[in-house]
Amino acid sequence: MSPDLDKEDESPNLREVFYMNETISTLLSRRSIRNYTAEQVSDENLKAILEAAVYAPSAVNQQSWHFTVIQNKEVLDNMAADLKDSFKKSNNPRFQQLGTNENFSPFHRAPTVIVISGDEKAVAPEADCAAAAQNILLAAESLGLGACWVNMTIFLLNSEKGALWKKNLGIPEGYKPLYSITLGNKGTANPKAAPRKENSINYIK
Repeated sequence: MSPDLDKEDESPNLREVFYMNETISTLLSRRSIRNYTAEQVSDENLKAILEAAVYAPSAVNQQSWHFTVIQNKEVLDNMAADLKDSFKKSNNPRFQQLGTNENFSPFHRAPTVIVISGDEKAVAPEADCAAAAQNILLAAESLGLGACWVNMTIFLLNSEKGALWKKNLGIPEGYKPLYSITLGNKGTANPKAAPRKENSINYIK
């Protein structure tokens, strides 16, 4: 795998780890992808990604997640339309602008969207589902696929049409939609990483 870190920004130790450790290479290479081809994700790759998701850590091993995989284009188009309608009714000027933008695609025209819902009775469903989401993102990158953590789906599922959509999508009772991820074959190369914030680490030895 070819690294996209600038050579002058790499320390010798980081460069060595980047080339030699496949897991860290995937971590450093992953980017949010917002441009996809029309080709659907293969069943084999999708199964591998979901397998990675359910092996995420969870509080007291409750595995408090539920995954809804949406690959039906008509359903995704209808969700996008209802979401944009919800944006139009929002008091947020940014959302209003997006709702009226004909070129705006809430799911970046991805062929697959995964909604992650958490058991409301669990100890830490938000943390459990976030860990599962990260596993999905990393598994996708490791397979050469693109993915992006988007929460616009959650805006829809919490709107006035949310209850109907949750029923139509088969989200179990007692589970709250928390996160969503777009998934597909990359329509663009991974962008360059944004600079990392400094002074975010301290050591106590």
